[in-house]
Amino acid sequence: MNITLFGATGKLGSALLSQCIEAGHEITVLARTPSKLPTSALEHSSVTVVQGDALKTEDVDRVLFTETQAILFAIGVDEKNSPQNLCTDTTRNILDVMRAKNIPRLVWCGGGSNLLPLRDKITFGSKFVRWYANSFLNHRHTDKEHQMELLNANKDICWVGIRPLQMKKGPKRGVYRLGYDKFSGLSNISFADCAHAMIGMMEDDTW
Repeated sequence: MNITLFGATGKLGSALLSQCIEAGHEITVLARTPSKLPTSALEHSSVTVVQGDALKTEDVDRVLFTETQAILFAIGVDEKNSPQNLCTDTTRNILDVMRAKNIPRLVWCGGGSNLLPLRDKITFGSKFVRWYANSFLNHRHTDKEHQMELLNANKDICWVGIRPLQMKKGPKRGVYRLGYDKFSGLSNISFADCAHAMIGMMEDDTW
């Protein structure tokens, strides 16, 4: 598939990039600092790296094509240093270009503290997670909340996402739950398995 990846220099994005290469996909990457990407990716024949900023619509437009078959969104939020509404504003740029170029699918990574009351199985644990994130990780939580609101307001575009609670280092096992299941404050998934799930969603119409 022809894929565009946002957030490739982060831990999740790095896992997505390596697994996409392994799977034989053609990947276009937008990066503010391409030197942060591993040399093996920079030199790989299936990877095209474009320097730019996803907060600029014109830069997003340069990495999305009519031939793009899926977009992977792995931009994370640094509680201290990220701009306000980083994920929300970059997602808005992506949606605008997707609509203009008729790109079929966006797969995004949200946050476990962002609940869907009409679909999620809300427990004491999930309520605690939301309270904690809102109180101590408010920058990240609020941005991801606004991002989800934006996506829900643009249902004419095909998008699907994953909302992991905690991501950590670990091997790709391919064993995890997808859905609106109960979870606790201890729920976690490896970056590698989160990437595996997102790549599978590029062609999976279950959700």
